[in-house]
Amino acid sequence: MTGVTPPPAGMIAAGYMAKKIAKRPDFIKTDKVEDIYSVCSCISANFADYIGFWKHNGWWLFDSPDIIRRLARDKDIDLSGARFFYYEVFEREYAAEDKMWYTVDREHSLPTDVHIPKHKTLEGYDVVTFSAASDPEHSPLSCNSLAKKMPANRHCLFNSFDEAQKLLEAGKFSNSEPGPFRIFAVYSLPENLTSSA
Repeated sequence: MTGVTPPPAGMIAAGYMAKKIAKRPDFIKTDKVEDIYSVCSCISANFADYIGFWKHNGWWLFDSPDIIRRLARDKDIDLSGARFFYYEVFEREYAAEDKMWYTVDREHSLPTDVHIPKHKTLEGYDVVTFSAASDPEHSPLSCNSLAKKMPANRHCLFNSFDEAQKLLEAGKFSNSEPGPFRIFAVYSLPENLTSSA
């Protein structure tokens, strides 16, 4: 996407998700946002309530799109209209209460072998809360409508990692949702992926 800056060093391959993308809800009162590409599922829903299937990896995502497609077939889940996304997570998470960055790690009891996609489009960066240190909880840009007063792009993401980092460190997310906060690079995958074998 034009205007999105490349990710910095220190990004970790986290995995994939298929999502039903929602248009901007009325409570996000800014015309600069058209739809919601957030990592969390509060507005743009994940393809399923997937945790109970235990096919996800240690980042609470999926190692490949094929795993999602097989799961959808096995559980009779309709993927029509879903978009596939690939995510990278920054190696540190921000604790607002003590204004420090700490090393982030996956859940090592869950096998993790993320397949890097050959084709992907960087759409922006999301700040996501992880108070339970498991699956993504909230994306304050969308969930708390912070996009009204922050430089969000049309997918309700930041165009640069530096913007997300600086606003976190400036305390702009502190009164949104319980942290810690992780920064994700959000990549869309080709739209024909749901129909591939």
